[in-house]
Amino acid sequence: MEEQTVEIIAECGVDLFAEELPSMDELRQLANFVNCSEHEFIKFGKRVEENMSKTDAKASLASGIGLYISGRAAEAVEKLSKGADCEQKYTYLAFALRRTGRFDEAIANLQKSLDYGADSLTVTLEKAATYRQAGNSEAMAKELGGCANFENVSAEYHYQLGRYQETQGSYEDAMDNYAKAIELVPGHQRALFHLAYRCDLSGDEDAAIDYYKQIARINPVYISALMNLAVLYEDRCEYGKASKCVGKVLMAHPNHKKATMFRKDIDSSMTMVYDEEKEKKKDRQNKILEMPISDFELSVRSRNCLKKMKIFTLGDLLHITEAELLSYKNFGETSLKEIKALLDPRSLVLGMAMEEQEAGVIPEEIVIEGEDVGLLGKPIEDLQLSVRPRHCLKNLNIRTLGEIVSKTEAELLAVKNFGVTSLNEIKKALGNLGLSLRHLE
Repeated sequence: MEEQTVEIIAECGVDLFAEELPSMDELRQLANFVNCSEHEFIKFGKRVEENMSKTDAKASLASGIGLYISGRAAEAVEKLSKGADCEQKYTYLAFALRRTGRFDEAIANLQKSLDYGADSLTVTLEKAATYRQAGNSEAMAKELGGCANFENVSAEYHYQLGRYQETQGSYEDAMDNYAKAIELVPGHQRALFHLAYRCDLSGDEDAAIDYYKQIARINPVYISALMNLAVLYEDRCEYGKASKCVGKVLMAHPNHKKATMFRKDIDSSMTMVYDEEKEKKKDRQNKILEMPISDFELSVRSRNCLKKMKIFTLGDLLHITEAELLSYKNFGETSLKEIKALLDPRSLVLGMAMEEQEAGVIPEEIVIEGEDVGLLGKPIEDLQLSVRPRHCLKNLNIRTLGEIVSKTEAELLAVKNFGVTSLNEIKKALGNLGLSLRHLE
């Protein structure tokens, strides 16, 4: 993919506002063309505006479809409702209603499209997709069960079945169905995307990259596929490939905000100097901090006190001060001298983790006063982050909300490949839950 140049669809040949309304296949071709570049999207939007003043049934239908393709679903519903009755009207009205969350009405219009010659399998699968978006898994399963005879025949059937299985947590079965959809139609972008994404989540990055690259060879390209591919490349320090992926997005959509910010992060990563010796030193230090207290000869009293205080490693000692140790029952000056004698030869000091975050020690999990401890125990997946910050947190071994709120902004930004864009996304997600990153006094 990295050697591939950007190919914009040169000509569509479908006129939405011609005398004869385009077929469903032609409308799908038009939608792909309009969304292949920002330039075409803007030009099409102007064309739609020019035709909005026409109010007859035929013109309302064309304008309504144009509004939907332009991403203006609510306005599309109003226009399409006044359009001439036909398959295109009820299908696109269903799409617009679905996009605005009016799922029952969308289902009714999909059913109505059958009266005007719509393909029954296509309608059934669109109804299944609508029920999925409405969160009605039972109804979705019923629709899919009605067309099970299309197994090994219809790629779209296997794709929708995979989406249903994902809602049920049957991820391996879902991946099998995405693979079957691709086998039947090699260029099935949505099946490729979801298969790539599931491979990424399961840790098979090589397979994820391969599937994302297959999507990138098809026009118009999924922007999210290229962005996810760029993230995977950046995680591997393949900055040139990551930059080309983002560059392909920006060539077609020059004002894409996320791609613009991501390119800055990639450029910043490309200019970073990797201090190998510093990394080796940090690794050696972390191994020292992970050494268990039980490996050292301490008195029974000292050992028992530390155990009751849940101090099990040298690193744990860096999170507690002399005063805190001495305030503990049965812990006296003699035990304190033992601990200090243990730390001194290793250039470690009690409480230093609270003062020197740059020491590379993972701080203790912080329980915020007044917060629900159950909330802090929830998995990091609940934040629904994009691929890049999710990978960075994974590399930090951060699994829960409590672990992320124990980090400061500076600590996160110090992580390789972690930029301001990812930081802002995490802060926003935490803020939605009433949480925030730790602030140093």
